[in-house]
Amino acid sequence: MTTPPTPDLPPARRPEASLTNQPFLGRTAIVTGAAGDIGGATAVRLAAAGARVVLADVTDAVEVAAARCAEANATATPVTLVFDVTDADAVRSAFEDLAAQDVTADLLFNNAGYQGHFSNVVDYDITDFRRVLDINVTGVFLVLQSFARHLISAGRPGAIVNSASMAHGGAPNMAAYSASKAAVIALTKTAAKDLAHHTIRVNSISPALIGPGEMWNRQVRLQATTPSQYFSDRPDEVAEQMIGTVPLRRYGSLDEVAAAVQFLLSDDASYITAFDIEVSGGAN
Repeated sequence: MTTPPTPDLPPARRPEASLTNQPFLGRTAIVTGAAGDIGGATAVRLAAAGARVVLADVTDAVEVAAARCAEANATATPVTLVFDVTDADAVRSAFEDLAAQDVTADLLFNNAGYQGHFSNVVDYDITDFRRVLDINVTGVFLVLQSFARHLISAGRPGAIVNSASMAHGGAPNMAAYSASKAAVIALTKTAAKDLAHHTIRVNSISPALIGPGEMWNRQVRLQATTPSQYFSDRPDEVAEQMIGTVPLRRYGSLDEVAAAVQFLLSDDASYITAFDIEVSGGAN
């Protein structure tokens, strides 16, 4: 398979100027899906801002993100965890292992997810549909629940950001993913209300087209190979068509997503809960 071309677009804002201090000193942040593009970028940003990071993923590829975090913050050694977010026992054990190491995270970027197949709804495979919902909804719930239980037990306030997506509005050929991300937003709002009296804030982010990276390349490639009235069968044209739906006429950078997560986890967002930030360049 060929890699879809990267659009010739204005450069996205870079993070260096915003990381001149360390507002997260003394904080510990868990990032799930840390081996992925957005998870890794966010983990590095939080580490650079002073947080001790706990990086979790389903494979040991998470060690790559850990090495980047160690470079960004030499004073706090990253912790890595390998577990499946859909396995309730594995999630529970992971948090128990952290507690045994006297690690209580007060920040969570609940980011593990799976795009799923690209297919018209009439042809969508039920096994994959269930897998998407299991990872993107049940997995988010299980991690959120264990995190909140341990934080409440420690008697500490905290903040959670769940990964949703602009696909919550209904993306062509992405029935399972769209449904799962709409569910994440609903779960976020309920959890925010249920955890408010524990001083635990819960918000979400909804990225639109973000790149460069595997998610962008995969989406362009698979939309091109899936029959649709909305997209060409050529990846280069699909990329242009997608960018054409964005008022800012470019995709967002990984760091622009990470910046939104950092804001919602920070004390600057101390009166924001049950809210979804659309990182979309104006697309809807």
